[in-house]
Amino acid sequence: MKVPRCKGTRDLLPQDMVLFRQIEEVFRSCCQSWGYREIRTPTLEYLHLFTSAGTLSPARLSRVYSFLDWDGWSGERVVLRPDGTIPTARLYVENLSHLPLARLFYVENTFSFEGEERERWQCGAELIGGSEPQGEAELLMLTQEILNRLELRAEFRLSHLGLLRGLVEELALGKEEEADLLQQILQGDGDVVDRVRSRSPEVAEVLSLLLNVRKAAHGFLENLKGLLFSTLPHLARYAADLAQVAKLLDQAGAAYQVDFALGQEFEYYTGTVFQFRAGTEVVGGGGRYDELIPLIGGRKVPAAGFALYLDRLMNFLQPPPEAERILLRSHLTFGEDAGVTFEFARRLRSEGWVVELEAGALEAADFDWVVCLKRQGEELLFDLQGKAGQEWKGLSLAETLEKLKEGHKRA
Repeated sequence: MKVPRCKGTRDLLPQDMVLFRQIEEVFRSCCQSWGYREIRTPTLEYLHLFTSAGTLSPARLSRVYSFLDWDGWSGERVVLRPDGTIPTARLYVENLSHLPLARLFYVENTFSFEGEERERWQCGAELIGGSEPQGEAELLMLTQEILNRLELRAEFRLSHLGLLRGLVEELALGKEEEADLLQQILQGDGDVVDRVRSRSPEVAEVLSLLLNVRKAAHGFLENLKGLLFSTLPHLARYAADLAQVAKLLDQAGAAYQVDFALGQEFEYYTGTVFQFRAGTEVVGGGGRYDELIPLIGGRKVPAAGFALYLDRLMNFLQPPPEAERILLRSHLTFGEDAGVTFEFARRLRSEGWVVELEAGALEAADFDWVVCLKRQGEELLFDLQGKAGQEWKGLSLAETLEKLKEGHKRA
């Protein structure tokens, strides 16, 4: 009986893994060059880590994979890691909280049962201890460098969760109503303005401005700051934070737009948040989460991070050119001359070619070169055949290597 793969998961075939490793290597190289150090957290974490003081929303918690991890007569409920940032914060609290600044990155999978994706891979970076707005600007510029290296054009979108939450709190609603209203704002629901006008005309005025803006940049944020100073002055600092981030991006020549309707949940974020889009596809996001680490037992410390969604990035990349492939046939006696065959294959691989031994089942047409080893008396000779139909017989080792190099240069 044929057993299919688990629903919502994905097999990564050889051609997929080429793209996976390409993204991973670029991400790792860029992070390390900026001073970030790699970590890896366990796939299993205690459920309490994600329920403590609301680190994940009830909606997200309802979609995690959780079960009892029995230990003798009792058990603790554990989950398959649904998020990358929260375990990193836990790792920091347990191991690295003595550091004044921690730059950390990871490549990990996360799990939740929603839609068609139950296992996701992400490349994440966290800056714990970095002050705003320099921290956000550093993370955004690092992201831009990674995407540039991958030759992927993406649009950066900025918002501020502190401002949106502050506006919602002005309405004095219950916690559940606040959460629902915030989600409606993030979804860009224009009817929100009319619903809140009776409670607070000032909040309605600001929300109307936020929900109707598209592709705004630094100038809009200065105007927003002025409006807030005149209507809700205690919230103006949030617009000032976002304006500072935008100004730094302007100075760095980074393209971005301000969009307060980003359409996704930002459970534990408290400040500037960002989203990266390739076309209509969201390929990453992140932001500032200064309150997260105290929620899981650490000291109050500034923190921000981002994640790139590796599975989605793969859809936009072309695989790099493959190394030339050589099919190696040997007419030597295996028992006596096996070392000669394997040494020749090792020599070719050290020069950058991919070498496969024939093993009786490979087609020459699938390779760039076919090399056949044989003996003539005591002399070791080589027959060489190229993909374009060229053939050479009875070459020496030096002549064979020279022909291969010449053919590689012409290609």
